[in-house]
Amino acid sequence: MIGFLIAVLSGALMSVQGVFNTQVTKTTGMWVSNGWVQFSALMLCIVAWFLAGRDSIGTIAKVEPKYVLLGGVIGAGITWTVIKSMEQLGPAKAALFIVVSQLIMAYVIQVMGWFGVEKEPFEWRRAIGMGIALIGVAIFQWK
Repeated sequence: MIGFLIAVLSGALMSVQGVFNTQVTKTTGMWVSNGWVQFSALMLCIVAWFLAGRDSIGTIAKVEPKYVLLGGVIGAGITWTVIKSMEQLGPAKAALFIVVSQLIMAYVIQVMGWFGVEKEPFEWRRAIGMGIALIGVAIFQWK
């Protein structure tokens, strides 16, 4: 149950963050806004590190495979794409498309066993569910 609640909170925070970042971008520009997002996240992580525990920073060099260290780079890309999609589509439509895209990509990663994720068998009912979600997105987009 706690995982469900955390996931719901995550989705809500992503939507609020997208709106906030889009508003900041209107005044500062894309890269100043994106930089602020990443910098303020770093500051919070440093404070949390001091308060919650002091894992060794040096262990980051031991992470394998090395490509998984690109999460922050991907995060900057996520910030950029969320801001641009919310500017173009508005928060509700952008969030709908983002969530459906996340769902499909997560399922592909799971079925293919990419990036160290345990490979799961393909299930038609899940693929049909995602197909229905795509149809819903198409209907939502269609005017």
